[in-house]
Amino acid sequence: MSAHRVVALVLPPQSTFELACAAEVFGMRRPGLPARYEFGVCAEHPGAVPTLAGYDMVVSQGLPALETAGTVVIPGWHRREQPAPRAVIDAVRHAHRRGARIVAICSGAFLLAQAGLLDHRRATTHWRMAAELAARFPAVQVEPDTLYVDLGDVATSAGTAAGIDLCLHLARADHGAAHAEQIARHMVMPPHREGGQLQYAAPALTGHPPDSLATVLDWAVERLHEPLAVSDLAAQAKISPRTLARRFDDQLGIAPGRWLLQQRIMAARTLLEETDLPVETIATRVGLSSAANLRRRFHAMVRTTPAAYRRSFGRRAGGTRPGA
Repeated sequence: MSAHRVVALVLPPQSTFELACAAEVFGMRRPGLPARYEFGVCAEHPGAVPTLAGYDMVVSQGLPALETAGTVVIPGWHRREQPAPRAVIDAVRHAHRRGARIVAICSGAFLLAQAGLLDHRRATTHWRMAAELAARFPAVQVEPDTLYVDLGDVATSAGTAAGIDLCLHLARADHGAAHAEQIARHMVMPPHREGGQLQYAAPALTGHPPDSLATVLDWAVERLHEPLAVSDLAAQAKISPRTLARRFDDQLGIAPGRWLLQQRIMAARTLLEETDLPVETIATRVGLSSAANLRRRFHAMVRTTPAAYRRSFGRRAGGTRPGA
C-alpha cells in the first residue's frame, strides 16, 4: 500500500505550533505503527521562511510539491488581512480541483475562504476570529463553537490545539479509530475531545468556569457494558438529570444520552477493528444489548454497517480506507 502524501503549505510568518499539529499526526514515525503517511512541507518561495517563534525555517520545496499531495494542509495564515499571493491561491485551487483534500488549521480558513473553497459551506476558525471571518466572507457559514468541520474535500479547525483534533479525526477517517487512538496515545492526547471551542473561551469571558464533568465521564466510560441511563450519570454526579443536561450542554455542547451513545459506538468501532468477536458479543460489551440494536445505532452514526466497517478497518483488512 502506497502512503498517502500530506504536504503542509507554510506562509510567512509561520506558526510553529500549527505546523507541528500536522507534523505530529502525519509526519512522525512511531514504534509499532505502520507508516500510513508521507509528510512534506513547501512554501511559495523555497528557502528561509520566518516564523512567529523568532527564527527562520528552511523549506526546500516550492508550490509544485502540491501537485502530488493527497492532502494539503494550511497550518494558519497570520497575514489574513492581506490578499493571499495569487500563485498560492491558484496552487490551492488546482490541488482541490484534481481531488486533493484541503485542510485549514485555525486562521488558515481565511485563505480557503479567499480561494472560494468555503462559499455556501460550513467552516470554523479560532473563536476570536469567527466574527471577522463571517463579516469578510458572508457566503461562508461560520460555526464559532465547533472544534472542526470536515466536509470531505475541505476541512477547517478552530484555534491551535484544535488542529490536533482535526488531524486525529482525519487519521481516524482514513485508517480507523484504533490507528488514531494509537497516535493519540503516543502524543499523550485524548483521541477525541467532546464539545465545542467556546467551552475554552467562556471562562475567560465570564470568570465562572462550570463544575467539571470529567469525573462522571471517566466513571461512565469504564462502565459502558452496563445498562447505564442518564439518571445513573446524574446520580453519580449527585445532581438532578436536568442539571446534568445543562452542564453537558454548557461544557460539551451535547445531550447526556447522545454522549453516552457516542462512547458506545466508539468502543464498538475499536472492537470491530481489533478483535474477531461476533457482533452480538460486541453489542453486549458496549451496552447496546443486541446485534440488531448495535447495527441500527451504528448505521445511524457511522453511515455503514458493523460488518462493512470491519471489512474496511479490521485487522485482517489492514485498517485502510479504500483510496486513502
